[in-house]
Amino acid sequence: MKIMDAQEIMDLIPNRYPICYIDYVDELIAGQKIVATKNVTINEDFFRGHFPGNPVMPGVLIIETLAQAASILILKSEEFLGKTAYLGAIHKAKFRKVVRPGDVLKLEITMVKKKENIGIVQTQALVDGQKACTAELMFVVAERDEKI
Repeated sequence: MKIMDAQEIMDLIPNRYPICYIDYVDELIAGQKIVATKNVTINEDFFRGHFPGNPVMPGVLIIETLAQAASILILKSEEFLGKTAYLGAIHKAKFRKVVRPGDVLKLEITMVKKKENIGIVQTQALVDGQKACTAELMFVVAERDEKI
């Protein structure tokens, strides 16, 4: 069941095509947990160069996809509504499985800590129930038009 579709996601976070990677949100407990989906297709721009004849989703874009799902979780928290979440740090990132066209990335993010304008989340990207990537991400939250 879809809790949020692509348009609702774009209403919340600033990412747009071709770098809005979340297709929909499956589950959301504001301030606690989110499960979101990214359908990986051969039509993605990055597959033209990474790698010709052997398409693989770049690890940095898996992290970006996790960060977008995490920012939805953070910005759905009551104290951060109407703000913007900026990725501040990536810790303990591990890549365990290659992600290819046709895969469905299930993104599971759990809030670890919220303090003032900081959010820390534990993330994992799964393909067919197997971990493709795990990481701890830290976000700085600011007003939408404020520069940090």
